[in-house]
Amino acid sequence: MADIVNLRRARKAKARTEAEVKAQASRIQHGRSKAEQKLSEAQNDVANRKLDAHKRGTPDQND
Repeated sequence: MADIVNLRRARKAKARTEAEVKAQASRIQHGRSKAEQKLSEAQNDVANRKLDAHKRGTPDQND
């Protein structure tokens, strides 16, 4: 026989785990020094430019 599950408790438990995941991501993003943030931003810019440089066709066709 299956276990009886209280749906209210299950929803609250799921919401708590999702909130914890979101909080962890926020801690990672906002808990860094300004130098680390600028370094990450610069690395993302370089990666985006490198990706754009490898696109085929004319620039107006890539949009």
